[in-house]
Amino acid sequence: MAGGWAKDGAVQEQIDASVDDAVKRARSKLPRGESLTHCKDCDAEIPSARRVAIPGVRRCVDCQAAYDKADQSRGGINRRGSKDSQLR
Repeated sequence: MAGGWAKDGAVQEQIDASVDDAVKRARSKLPRGESLTHCKDCDAEIPSARRVAIPGVRRCVDCQAAYDKADQSRGGINRRGSKDSQLR
């Protein structure tokens, strides 16, 4: 049930668009290609088990954890359906 000038299903379309955006963003961050033998940040050796488990890996576990934590703090705000953004 939509309200106001919105068409029926508009809320679900917004939810679907948000999920699609999140999936695209997550897929774009997946490693590709050959795994590196040494971490690109600290130059520590990447264990062979990690290279086999995650094809295209570029960082050691510690550096990847730090990278992921920093990336999370940047998080995006979906303002596509925000009335606040439409009124400005």
